[in-house]
Amino acid sequence: MTIGRMAPMFMFLASLAGASRIHAQSPPNPAPRPSFDAFEVATIKPEPPEDFKTGRYMRMESAHRFQAKGYTVEGLIAAAYNLTPRAISGGPAWMKTDRFEIIGATPGDLRPAYDEQMAMVRKLLKDRFNLSFHREEKVFAIYELTVSPGGPKLTASTAPPEEPYNLTSTLFPATSGGIDHAMLPAHNATMAQFAALLQRAILDRPVVDSTGVTGRYDFELQWTPDESQFGGALPPGAPDTGKPGLSAAMEQQLGLKMASTRGPIATLVVDHLDRPSET
Repeated sequence: MTIGRMAPMFMFLASLAGASRIHAQSPPNPAPRPSFDAFEVATIKPEPPEDFKTGRYMRMESAHRFQAKGYTVEGLIAAAYNLTPRAISGGPAWMKTDRFEIIGATPGDLRPAYDEQMAMVRKLLKDRFNLSFHREEKVFAIYELTVSPGGPKLTASTAPPEEPYNLTSTLFPATSGGIDHAMLPAHNATMAQFAALLQRAILDRPVVDSTGVTGRYDFELQWTPDESQFGGALPPGAPDTGKPGLSAAMEQQLGLKMASTRGPIATLVVDHLDRPSET
């Protein structure tokens, strides 16, 4: 009923001038995207060693609340600079052992994408931990990601290219007390972003994307992790199901191969790092 009453009014206003008609039909300009240079405010709290049993994660709890829990500074650097922890050297010993919880408020009205979150983490490391570093190229044992002979088994994403991608791995416990399997759903992700996640959060060495596959994809990967994955922090215990290991799962489910080789990698050498204040 309301639509029926409003329609004649719209036609009358539109007939007054062409400019009015165009203005009425044009969508409002979207709000400008914030620069996400830094968190508006952030707290950093050390965590007791026993708290790590609850797991490690980094996520947006809401549109404006970022949380990283159970992370060492080495892990934060790896995430922020898209590196495997093995490509990080130097710094004090506590960088690899002490864990922190970080809660940050993000600016603006929009939820930051993952890359924008990491830009704020880089600023936090510089301002609150006084991180300084330099780069060195070194030859590493690496994993090279290629396409299987049968071709990729990937579904092209229908999401707009500007929609933030999502790559979040989840570990499912087994009744034995260990980990039954890991699951990694991907949404609107490129192969380069997939390789980056593998090296910074799952595998124990750098991962190089040599697939030549372009575009953005949706897929789901399930596998049984081993002790070399997830920083070696998996609880002991045998899995209950017969899901394949990561390499076999990638070939069976995604049509991708992961081969061990060696190659040059740009590493990060920590020159200076301080313990942070809480606020």
